Amino acid sequence: MDTIFALATAYGKAGVAVIRVSGPLAHHAGSILAGSLPQPRVSGLRVLKDGQGVRLDEALVLVFPDKQSFTGEAVVEFQLHGSTAVVSAVLRVLSEIQGLRQAEPGEFTRRALENGRLDLAQVEGLADLIDSETEAQRRQALRVLSGDLGDQAEKWRRDLIRATALLEATIDFADEEVPTDVSPEVLTLTQSVLASLKKEISGVKSAERIRTGFEVAIVGAPNVGKSTLLNALAGRDAAITSEYAGTTRDVIEVRMDLAGLPVTLLDTAGLRETEDKVEEIGIARARERADLADLRVFLVEGDERPDFEPHRGDIVLKAKADLLEDKCGAISGTSGEGVPDLIEKVTQRLSDQAASAGIATRERHRIAMIHAVEAMESAERFVLVGEEVTDLAAEELRSAIRSLDSLVGRIDVENVLDEIFSSFCLGK
Repeated sequence: MDTIFALATAYGKAGVAVIRVSGPLAHHAGSILAGSLPQPRVSGLRVLKDGQGVRLDEALVLVFPDKQSFTGEAVVEFQLHGSTAVVSAVLRVLSEIQGLRQAEPGEFTRRALENGRLDLAQVEGLADLIDSETEAQRRQALRVLSGDLGDQAEKWRRDLIRATALLEATIDFADEEVPTDVSPEVLTLTQSVLASLKKEISGVKSAERIRTGFEVAIVGAPNVGKSTLLNALAGRDAAITSEYAGTTRDVIEVRMDLAGLPVTLLDTAGLRETEDKVEEIGIARARERADLADLRVFLVEGDERPDFEPHRGDIVLKAKADLLEDKCGAISGTSGEGVPDLIEKVTQRLSDQAASAGIATRERHRIAMIHAVEAMESAERFVLVGEEVTDLAAEELRSAIRSLDSLVGRIDVENVLDEIFSSFCLGK
């Protein structure tokens, strides 16, 4: 492979900047800049010089040997002073060394995958960790990055390989008398894996919401106080408010962190009959987004009912509490009455949803597990038919194993690699 290099920290003025070099010529390149290199995994202070002996910077140098680095290759890291001039100078010298080239986005991590240092699920976990904004996202991404999904997939795989081996043994010895009926053990293994898989599948939606964010829609008639409430929750003027009905024409989104959960609040157009074509489009979008949201907060006035049937767990509140004598179950974005209680309710509702999250976090994971379940259920039906279709049962189990292998990137991954690594920054 080529030896690659890149700035691993954000470009711009900083206290420290890290430049990473990985590949067969990494240690050679390090020696050109730093002279003698420190012992592996022990940082050493070195003066970096260009090819003419001109001093570039004084830096900490860290060396990793082959098979003992993040990428699985020989690696050198330079911890420089975070000056853009220093960084540019060191990158220029590296680019002039024969056999070295600038890394592409995500190329260090891709090499870690290709060299067996990470599986595909861990790569996805690393991408999620880099993008994480809340505590829940950080914790979830670390679980995936630490290999929890890969470990679970390996347990499922071992049980299915055992079940397949039992079935194939009966095929191999079909002409001999086999004293033991293997179907009970096979079914015990498959049923255990099926139960675990189905539980994990049911938690994908919640896990994906933690990764991408929950959506909470504020719904109600025009001028009921939706935008004012959104501004109160956001702590800023995110939406225009006025006494005129129909001010909000499109869905306005505000990102928040509620108890570590990523939440997007949606201020939707007021629901009413209108002849204004633009407002009509806004109302249609409001209904659609509200229906797809994870939670809806309905604002109603007086004895009115919500404009459409609330889903289970939705919150219905009386609007404009500052103008009401009976403030029970009421809220006001203007005065702030009821806002803390609403935040507590929303947090509790979403926390309940998040509690069911598993370690599989993406639609790709869900599809692979569903394919495995379908193949296993088909295998079970063949096992129950009898010995004459044992070969078909074994083939279905092999199909299930292939689906689980795709979870961690053993097979069928080329079509997803470009999409995954396109989200990585240069130097990672």
